[in-house]
Amino acid sequence: MKTASRYIAKQIVMAMTIATLVLLPLFSFFDLLDQLDDVGRGTYQTRDAFLYVAMLMPRRFIQIAPFIALLGTVGALGKLAINLELVTLRVAGLSPAQLSIVPVGIGVVLILIIAVMEQFIAPQLQQKAIALRATALEKTAELGKGLGIWTRDEHNILRIGEILPGNIAIDVEIMHFNEQGLLATHTYAKFADILNDELWRLNDVTVRTFTEKNKEKNIALTTASTVEWQSFLKAEDIATLTKPPESLSPVELIRHAEFLQTTGQKADAYLMAIWRKISSALMIIAMILLGIPFIFGSVREGLGGKLTLATIIGVGVYLLDQIIANAGLLLHLNLVLTSFLPSLTLITLTILWLRRIH
Repeated sequence: MKTASRYIAKQIVMAMTIATLVLLPLFSFFDLLDQLDDVGRGTYQTRDAFLYVAMLMPRRFIQIAPFIALLGTVGALGKLAINLELVTLRVAGLSPAQLSIVPVGIGVVLILIIAVMEQFIAPQLQQKAIALRATALEKTAELGKGLGIWTRDEHNILRIGEILPGNIAIDVEIMHFNEQGLLATHTYAKFADILNDELWRLNDVTVRTFTEKNKEKNIALTTASTVEWQSFLKAEDIATLTKPPESLSPVELIRHAEFLQTTGQKADAYLMAIWRKISSALMIIAMILLGIPFIFGSVREGLGGKLTLATIIGVGVYLLDQIIANAGLLLHLNLVLTSFLPSLTLITLTILWLRRIH
């Protein structure tokens, strides 16, 4: 059986590779079409759009991994069934449950690969892509690792550590210069609530005022719990500079969620992103298990029909998963339940299906 398991594993890996080579360029092409609409704005050029899409590929691979797992399983095992190789294995005593072990094992390896990408590769590249696009679209804004966002108008320089979804800016510095170009005030806020295009509410504020009298320079220090500030950033600028929760690594998501909870703000979007990343691993296993019952139908149906049906069901499950997740956020439902419910339900139904076949 070890030889048979290795052979099945090889076929599944090959099928998943083919699925990746088909799906990843397809989704990346859609991303490129979306980016081409912005070519010509600021300094954003076609080469920037291609580079942006290329840096998003690891994230897209993670997002389509459940589909890759499903199509790879159906494609590989369906091919074995059509060639009657699966019949030989079943005659030799291989049950559907035993057959499931090999693709599930490959699914576990895929999950480990995605876990590494999720922490060390995809977030870094996606954030660089966001920085590239933001810098090109808005000439006055620059992003750098550990440097934050820098932008300015005629008399002010603004530095923001990061802009979070929900219009929250953290680690904010405002440097105001007088008519002579000298630094007049330096304002630091732990975080700011972006109320609208013009008004920000700065929180935990420290203001240093620089004055000079009789050639003697003085610094006055004042603090306040909140201060309202007239911003020069527009809504579209803020949207461009905001990092979506999915672009953050699990460690960054936990850190951001803790920060928001500590400052008394809602962290549901980040908590949901954490649980979604965890539940996506279970969804990969669910999709693999879903693909196994398809191969026990009539051989006359053909591989194309099996793949089409599997794709339709997979897309349906994906859409249902998205609907439940968004409903969970809007209706303030249990985030863990809404994250894991689709995959757990699918696994349960598939196991019952396999038992019926057996």
